[in-house]
Amino acid sequence: MRPFRYARAAHLDDAIAAGSESGTAFVAGGTNLFDLMKADVLRPDTLVDVSRLPLDTIDDTPDGGLRLGALARNADTAYDPRVQSRYPMLARAILAGASPQLRNMATNGGNLMQRTRCYYFYDTATPCNKRAPGSGCGAIGGVNRIHAILGASPSCIAVHPSDLCVALAALAATVRVTGPDGERTVPFAAFHRLPGDTPERDTTLEPGELITAIDLPPQGFAAHSTYLKVRDRASYAFALVSVAAALDIDGGTIREARLALGGVAHKPWRDSGAEAALAGKPATPATFAEAAGIVLRDARAHDHNAFKIGLARRAIVRALTEAAGGKHP
Repeated sequence: MRPFRYARAAHLDDAIAAGSESGTAFVAGGTNLFDLMKADVLRPDTLVDVSRLPLDTIDDTPDGGLRLGALARNADTAYDPRVQSRYPMLARAILAGASPQLRNMATNGGNLMQRTRCYYFYDTATPCNKRAPGSGCGAIGGVNRIHAILGASPSCIAVHPSDLCVALAALAATVRVTGPDGERTVPFAAFHRLPGDTPERDTTLEPGELITAIDLPPQGFAAHSTYLKVRDRASYAFALVSVAAALDIDGGTIREARLALGGVAHKPWRDSGAEAALAGKPATPATFAEAAGIVLRDARAHDHNAFKIGLARRAIVRALTEAAGGKHP
């Protein structure tokens, strides 16, 4: 690990001022950042420790939703009684990720800022446009079993690693950020980016901006939602494909649907077309299969990950079936 300067922020304004300097990174739990620094992938000149800022609460909002503090730990969020009862899909997604030890350290805001687990991103001896813009993408034509089947570009086929973020995408959460120009809110769908020609940028955050909270809307789809994660082993593994599925059902007919996928794109993948196609339809396997076809209509496989398309199709149908049945295994 290269030498770096360290500063602890006592107030939000101090953190924003320090974080606006070039070569500065914010750190809280550090569960991903420190790994990247040790691998020499990230080389910040200064770390600004924001872990002592008062951003670790989980609070009810006036509209009936919930505000998750950016510094609330993943474990505390997953086991909060309000999250478990009103947003069970979110609690399940968090508990599907990492290990208990990491969930005890990792923060909600940090989870949104996770970097890809692409082999080439972590290996500084290989080309990677995300790590070294303009160097090429080693995964294209390389070992790409875990890589994207949706939303990729000629510059990057990496996937986003988070479980929490897939559920937040399905819930249509809002991210609250504060920076040099003040506070603003970002719809979750607009927070993460597709790679395009600038895969080095994972999010739409501006320099110096810090996530302060995540707002959940009142509708948590508590009765009919689930999170399904398909991976190579039963625990402590990233998703090959994951699905957050949520339904509002009345008399067997779907009134509203939410569907988001993980492990398939550079960002959590939510398809509004598939959601619209589900609305007004009976909650049946045929309806779910039709929605899966819409989600995957533009899917493109690479040398080693064609299996993901069929896997995603089956996972979508299974997740929607579980959600319709009100199952939370």
